[in-house]
Amino acid sequence: QVQLVESGGGLVQAGGSLRLSCAASGRALSGYSMGWFRQAPGKEREFVAAVVWSDGRTTYADSVQGRFTISKNILTNTVYLHMNSLKPADTAVYSCAARRGDYYTTRQAYDYWGQGTQVTVSS
Repeated sequence: QVQLVESGGGLVQAGGSLRLSCAASGRALSGYSMGWFRQAPGKEREFVAAVVWSDGRTTYADSVQGRFTISKNILTNTVYLHMNSLKPADTAVYSCAARRGDYYTTRQAYDYWGQGTQVTVSS
């Protein structure tokens, strides 16, 4: 079992930045991939970014490419989502997820989920 706890959400003006954290516990993450997803009101949960724990390979949704960066801290078992140049369209509940093996961009591929953290971007 992997337990995930997100933090770092909040209210920010358009053009601003936030850093989300996802603390993982329960087992070592070698052999896992970690993903960030988001869900806006009335919309389905969508993929944002993912990283392979062992080798650091990353992938991003087109909508955040160049603005968001996913990173990891092996010592603290924490995954981060650095969000820059935020837009009102980025407003959503952001959740991190974990799965064994390589990353996928589909939410159904992930086995473990955190509770999520709200990000609100004002215009």
